[in-house]
Amino acid sequence: MKIKVCGMRDKENIESLIALKPDFMGFIFYDKSKRFVTDFPKVKIPSIIKKVGVFVNETIEEVISIAEKYQLDCIQLHGDELPEYCEKLSQSKFDLESHQIDIFKAFSIDENFDFNTTKQYENCCNYFLFDTKGNDYGGNGIKFNWEILQKYKGNIPFLLSGGISAKDVNEIKKINHPQFMGVDVNSGFEIKPALKDIEKLKEFKSNLL
Repeated sequence: MKIKVCGMRDKENIESLIALKPDFMGFIFYDKSKRFVTDFPKVKIPSIIKKVGVFVNETIEEVISIAEKYQLDCIQLHGDELPEYCEKLSQSKFDLESHQIDIFKAFSIDENFDFNTTKQYENCCNYFLFDTKGNDYGGNGIKFNWEILQKYKGNIPFLLSGGISAKDVNEIKKINHPQFMGVDVNSGFEIKPALKDIEKLKEFKSNLL
């Protein structure tokens, strides 16, 4: 099972997280977020950990610029980006050091979400992320009813997000879906915004895997 830890910013905190070897590490480039990265930390992140830039309704030009500047491995689109936007971004050329960009598209989920919506994104995204619909674009710290994941019949692997904490390990292990690839954690493991409780994450990973 893959683990993505999102909302990182502090240099020492990132260095401690690297030792846990999460699969993905997320950095938020959305200025209305409490975890907004204004100055990317100067930390050498090993290639086995994929750097994910999180964007919300940003221009394609700015996304490309930031991805190139920080040599991101993945782009996570967490706003209202249309399929046409994702298609154009997926076809864009990035000046990166010998790797391709993978694209995550996040969807805000509640009881009324139509999973057929995701079909329009299948040709331009590598992963989906199912987050809880809330007042903000992510970071709401609340869960949706995970049983409705069974309504998703697509072929794109997805990460589960939204208010996940250490106490959810057993319920996560019960999820039986062919495209379920892992979890995206953030606020449930924070000491304060953008500062993670490394010991809590270490225990969570040990219990989950």
